Amino acid sequence: MKKWVLFFGIALNYFNAFHCYGQSLEVDKIKSLTDEKFNVAITNLHQFLRLQNNGNFPEQIKTNLHWCDSVFNALNFKTSILSTPRAPLLFAEKLSSKNSKSILFYLQIDGQPVDPKEWSQEDPFEPTIKEFKNDSWTSLDFESALNSMNEDYRIFARSASDSKGPAMALISALQILNEQQISSEYNIKVIMDFQEELGSPDLPFAVKQYKEILQSDMLLILDGTRHLSNLPTLTYGARGIATASIKIFGPNYALHSGQYGNYAPNPVFEAARLISSFKDENGLVVIKDFYKGVNLTESERILLSSIPENNSALNKRLGISNPEKVAQTYQEALQYPSLNIRGLKAGWTGKEVRTIIPEDVLIEIDMRLVPETPAERQLDLLKDHIVLQGYHLVDSLPTNEERSNYGKLASLSYRIGSKPFRTGINTPIGIFLNKALNRVFGEQIINMRTTGGSQPIAPFISLLNIPAVSVRIPNPDNNIHGPNENLRIGNFKEGIWTCLAILTQPLP
Repeated sequence: MKKWVLFFGIALNYFNAFHCYGQSLEVDKIKSLTDEKFNVAITNLHQFLRLQNNGNFPEQIKTNLHWCDSVFNALNFKTSILSTPRAPLLFAEKLSSKNSKSILFYLQIDGQPVDPKEWSQEDPFEPTIKEFKNDSWTSLDFESALNSMNEDYRIFARSASDSKGPAMALISALQILNEQQISSEYNIKVIMDFQEELGSPDLPFAVKQYKEILQSDMLLILDGTRHLSNLPTLTYGARGIATASIKIFGPNYALHSGQYGNYAPNPVFEAARLISSFKDENGLVVIKDFYKGVNLTESERILLSSIPENNSALNKRLGISNPEKVAQTYQEALQYPSLNIRGLKAGWTGKEVRTIIPEDVLIEIDMRLVPETPAERQLDLLKDHIVLQGYHLVDSLPTNEERSNYGKLASLSYRIGSKPFRTGINTPIGIFLNKALNRVFGEQIINMRTTGGSQPIAPFISLLNIPAVSVRIPNPDNNIHGPNENLRIGNFKEGIWTCLAILTQPLP
């Protein structure tokens, strides 16, 4: 950690020698203003989280868009709806002056689908403040909790962390500055995405179509979880994603296992052999050239190892004895592409189980990508590997002739999602953000080279030619995408501090 702090200290001193900053909002003022308005911020977040936000449903998109539009209009932002072939985006801007620099903030407003039965509360869209007591989370009355808010309380609701909580941290900071009549010296632009969980299919179109109004000097992403230490975190890249579906074909239809066992091959065993051919016993992907192009330098390894982590504690938390051997550390492992089996389907299980030989097996795969391993190449490598295992690939159901001529039959379909991106750490955007956060948090800032997840940011970088960094707010143990998603109250408060510090930090 000391090496990392020293590295940034030298960079900041060098940068400051050539730039003169205006006066910034002092840390005591940031904290006192946040305390004065914190109950209002929590109440607003509570209202925001009550809006269902599945991006598959146009009426839910419309409701959330209208809510956001009203909020930014009240803050004297000029808003406009960015039409796309499918779902709209919302754009808001407040100009300091035509000649000022601009920061573009990206907010994710939609959330993952929910299964209410799996939640420890009646409704995932009825936000609930909870206290950890006697080894379990206990619900508190909302009004009572407001009067005695503890930073270790948590608000449980879908999108509390991913990512309405971070969005509301920015909105709350803007509301505080608006009330105090404090203006940023740069133009503030905000784009709100209502289908991020669907891969933001219209975002590339929108960035190209509305390039002129989106053009800025940098992009800040209010999305993503903090480092495992729960220290304030800046992340300079994200892995991309591609998904694939492999169907292994067996007999024409499901067969009685008594009548045809020992005669008709069961495709589950073929699927198992194929799956086992993807990785070795140490967890390394053995598909030829899968890691090609990824070569970490010694300085990059030093940077990654400087991030404070306890592998033993992480393993205990995850419930594993040993990690895969792709890299020496967790941070280093994030720099490589990954291959994951995210789902399997064959026959029936549980109370529906029956004695049959399944007619097919479905293997669902996701691959996380880094800039050196583009999706198209990785998918071609996967396809070549399947063929190398002796499979004949078909586009849909195999014909009778194909069933007669080929012992191994499979189909392969895929989808390319977000592309990977990476911003240099020792660059003006990194120095600007560290200087802002140092005012509030001192030197306790984690600068991560990349995150394991994916974000739809590549179109901004390629089309607007601007750097991008993710400003992380939620606690790492927040159950995003799963039941009982939550946001620690202390993280939400620190998120408002973070946004206030950034909004009042002079740009280089």
